[in-house]
Amino acid sequence: MIEIEYLGHSAFAFRDGEKEVLVDPFLSDNPKAPPSASDVRPDLILVTHAHQDHLGDASDLSKRFGCPVISMFEVAAHLEKQGASAISVNVGGEIELPFCIVKVFPAVHSSSFEDGRYGGTACSFLIRMGGRTIFHAGDTALFGDLSMVGDDADIDAALLPVGGKFTMGILDAVKAMRLLRARAMVPMHYDTWEDIAVDRRELISACEREPFDLNVLAPGDRLAV
Repeated sequence: MIEIEYLGHSAFAFRDGEKEVLVDPFLSDNPKAPPSASDVRPDLILVTHAHQDHLGDASDLSKRFGCPVISMFEVAAHLEKQGASAISVNVGGEIELPFCIVKVFPAVHSSSFEDGRYGGTACSFLIRMGGRTIFHAGDTALFGDLSMVGDDADIDAALLPVGGKFTMGILDAVKAMRLLRARAMVPMHYDTWEDIAVDRRELISACEREPFDLNVLAPGDRLAV
């Protein structure tokens, strides 16, 4: 079993006993980050792409806790220049650590640093940890090859963007769940700012007849899977 804590926007902490994996750690500048965001103690950080609302505090946290960041080659190189520890990967790669296995899948999205430099390909992560499998989709549009992620693993929970405009919205996220065949959906990348605001009633209505559990987490909420 693992514990998933939602830290606002697309940031999550996964915990299995004493180990913690942090994904897309946009914390210090995140208007929706809960007070518990200051309590993270990551053993590993995953970053889906170079946009600042995902790269966030990765460099500072890596240096503070001495933990590596797994990300695409361009993001990893950028972090290493800042003095962080990084493990570069690319789509299709898999990294096995003593407490988790991380496989890299595509995401359909752009990726650039704040100064406009190319940030490599955006990606998503399939994380196996504590006997569970979690899929963090990163920022992505709906695309058919999400079914290949479902073919690769029996997914306990899929963390999917629903805010629209920059990613898929609610209805496409439901379609993505059908492709992934995950047991539970956790919405993310919404309500951080007005232009990605979501009507909770619409979200609940879209999922109520689907064969998966919808878990709408407020920042700071935790879910055991």
